[in-house]
Amino acid sequence: MKVTAVCFTMLLLVFLLLATSVENRDAVFLIVPKRLQFFELESVFFHCEGLDAASQLKGIRNTEAFISACDESSPTLLCAIHRVYATDSGEYWCETAAGEKSISVNITITRGSVVLESPVVPVEEGNNVTLRCRNKTKTSNLTADFYKDGFLIGNSYTGEMSIHKVSRSDEGLYKCKISDTGESPESLLTVTALYRETCSSSCSAIHVFLMLRTVFTIVMVFLLLLLLGLLHF
Repeated sequence: MKVTAVCFTMLLLVFLLLATSVENRDAVFLIVPKRLQFFELESVFFHCEGLDAASQLKGIRNTEAFISACDESSPTLLCAIHRVYATDSGEYWCETAAGEKSISVNITITRGSVVLESPVVPVEEGNNVTLRCRNKTKTSNLTADFYKDGFLIGNSYTGEMSIHKVSRSDEGLYKCKISDTGESPESLLTVTALYRETCSSSCSAIHVFLMLRTVFTIVMVFLLLLLLGLLHF
């Protein structure tokens, strides 16, 4: 009876581990501030989606790691840093108690008068991207020049520039400049490969294979424990 109880307990633990791993695979870990560049004294809000209550906003500022307090009242954790300063610039991410991390986001806080609005997360190939140049004090009739990797790529009388059907060649460091006002810091635009259509069948097959392998492992563990129990008697 004692061996049977041990077998049952170990089998139950295997099932619990299986359930936990599936839950972690399906979780979505994101940090989404509305842009990557901010003026000093603005408030920056982070959303950690799909994380458990033990998740935290973490980051590295000036080579020093830190942990921010989050509002854990909902499945979407809201983290805020009020009245940011240039020293708050750095890399931020969400992390679970188990050590699983979200994508990281590099934000820049500037003392200047110009920031560039660009995508926070990587953009999928084929999508359109709009870059916006913002003046700290003026919101309309902005004449701006846009640069990629230090080279002028266009100008606009509206303060906006669109990139249609982005590709990997559009990746790079972007900034904008407003005459007689200043220029923004640089932000990295990342483009990801279009894979969803080609991945659908192969990814489904991989998922089925992983599930079958897990079930096979559970069955083999059960049979092994059962054999040990019979040998004991």
